[in-house]
Amino acid sequence: MVPDQTSSTLRRLTTPHAAALAGVVFAVLNATSILLIAVLPRDPVSATEWVRQGEAQIRVALVLTPFAGIAFLWFLGVIRDRLGALEDRFFATVFYGSGLLMLAMYFASMAIAGGLVASVALGAPAYSEDVIHFGRSVMFETINMFVLRMAGTFMISLGTMWLRTGLMPRWLAAVTYLGAGLLLVVVSHNLFVFLVFPGWVLLVSVVYLQRARRGIVAGST
Repeated sequence: MVPDQTSSTLRRLTTPHAAALAGVVFAVLNATSILLIAVLPRDPVSATEWVRQGEAQIRVALVLTPFAGIAFLWFLGVIRDRLGALEDRFFATVFYGSGLLMLAMYFASMAIAGGLVASVALGAPAYSEDVIHFGRSVMFETINMFVLRMAGTFMISLGTMWLRTGLMPRWLAAVTYLGAGLLLVVVSHNLFVFLVFPGWVLLVSVVYLQRARRGIVAGST
């Protein structure tokens, strides 16, 4: 039997304010997974030995990564909910596209790390030192050159929407532009650069939670 669509028991689905906690979860899980791999010594340790020494840390990072990705999707949903009718199609396309590309490449880079661990654990002769070194280099370059650039694009598009709509404080938009510029311009394997994006997501989530607690609605400053 088809339910009566006019029934008073039906109600509009809304985003819970607590969903902003997803950004906090993403920031913690993403930063942890990055730290687990980034702190592994790379030189003069051989590529194969690098995988063997860091196997436990890499496996933990692999477990955390999918949950970080799920939390990031919830974070995207919270941002879109806050934008509401203020959302612009042009900036929203750049915003969503860069966010999803960043997440996809983040998953891909961690999948490469998982493949390295699996190949070394199998001990197959086909997986030479050069192959492991190549895989490790691809993983780090994917994060450094592409994931961080997409993260910077994500931030600058969102910061622009905040400035034009007045949805969020101007100081937060300024911090967003600063962080985005750093990710778009700086080419470095420095650990601080890797942690800029999760740190920014944590800051945004805290601001969202504070404003939701004070009952500040979209469009107010």
